[in-house]
Amino acid sequence: MLEYLRNASEKPIAKVLITILAFSFIGWGVAEWIFGNVMSDTTLVRVGSDKISVNEYNMERSRELATMSRDEMRNVYVDPVAAQKFQNDIISKLTTQRMVENRGKKMGFIVSDHRIAREIREYPEFQENGQFSTLKFDTTLRNSGYSEAAFAEVLRTSVLRSMVLGAMSAPVKVPNFATNAMYNARNAERDIDYTTVKLDDFKVATPSDEDLRNFYATHPQTVAETREVSYVLVPADMSKPDEYSDAYDVAVRVEDAIIGGDSLTDAASKNKAKFVKLKPFTTGERPADDVLTDAMVSKLLSMDEGTESELIETKSGFVIMRLDKITPAHTAEFESVKKSLVADWTRDAKRKQAYVRANEILVDVNSGKNMPDKKSATVSRTSGAPDDILVAAFRENVGTNSIVESDNAFYVMTVKSDTKPTVNDKKMAELNTELQKMSEKQITDDYNSFLMREYPVKINEKVYRRFLGNNQ
Repeated sequence: MLEYLRNASEKPIAKVLITILAFSFIGWGVAEWIFGNVMSDTTLVRVGSDKISVNEYNMERSRELATMSRDEMRNVYVDPVAAQKFQNDIISKLTTQRMVENRGKKMGFIVSDHRIAREIREYPEFQENGQFSTLKFDTTLRNSGYSEAAFAEVLRTSVLRSMVLGAMSAPVKVPNFATNAMYNARNAERDIDYTTVKLDDFKVATPSDEDLRNFYATHPQTVAETREVSYVLVPADMSKPDEYSDAYDVAVRVEDAIIGGDSLTDAASKNKAKFVKLKPFTTGERPADDVLTDAMVSKLLSMDEGTESELIETKSGFVIMRLDKITPAHTAEFESVKKSLVADWTRDAKRKQAYVRANEILVDVNSGKNMPDKKSATVSRTSGAPDDILVAAFRENVGTNSIVESDNAFYVMTVKSDTKPTVNDKKMAELNTELQKMSEKQITDDYNSFLMREYPVKINEKVYRRFLGNNQ
């Protein structure tokens, strides 16, 4: 062939063949360039300029699975929600570690071989009778799947992370004035006077249609979006391999029947599966159904009306969902809510009258008159009066008269005096410890935010979907 092309290179047909042959090689390289070497790229996450590969993820996943009980491991394999959380936790752990390592390198921290050797000798797992045992070291590494070099590298990065985060573990001293201020704020007491104006003490007439229409014009009611869903379930004990396999075969036949044009009802009937039609529901109020988990509802929210899901593995068996109908949220017609409006209108009318009465009392109290049906109380932030009164008692200044609104009443209140608490050394010490932990957490959170800004994390979506699935 090549000899022919050389001899006939000046002929038109040869030029065409040479062009096609050349383009096939160029196209292969161009395709590799255009698609970004996607088939050979196994970078799962980028942390700053560093990469975390799928292989690193799989190694960490294997280590985590090895520490789990049998039930925990089964839950990860069977429950999609648990599997997703497990997957996200591993990625989060790897990215956090890499951010800290990057910070240590940028700060110029170095972990010497001498330090690594000392750390290995001091590991309790590698000691026998208080002395380092080469046999235990080799056995432990062999059982865990590490080479000496790999373990040394893991240890090196662990020490590097401890150098970076060492300052975060140092105790934070909380000033005494801060502890005193918090102690006084939490344990102070106030003396108050208050009276109650209850909504139910007022009577109102039966509303007319015009009253209800005017009320509805300013208080419209929205009917929440609803979904109508049906599904086919091929039940199985998913922890039993034989039952799992048999159920899967049936589920595939059901799926093929649906793809072939059968309804869910017919596909279920032909294969002796279970068909379920759910009543219309909202995301906030859904029917009690083992299949309708949070993960399943989340999947339904991403589906279009009239479509079926792929084959879904659940604790109960294999499921195919169909989103039959979506009824968007809309404003209810007046006639459909007219009866329910009566109670709302009545309550609103009573509230208006009660508020007028509370203002009359407040005006009298401000002018020096006595408060009717007065109650006197010494209150803390958590006890001594209704909750709405407690909040207002410490919000207002001493000597203030005010109206406090609650669900079923209005209160007219006077804050008379403020009493500082008696010092309790034990409670002060406990509060100081609590404030110290709060301060340490705030510092840690701020430092984590700094690391995330300094070394931004980006997930390689193509690799993620190819290796870890499409349910991120």
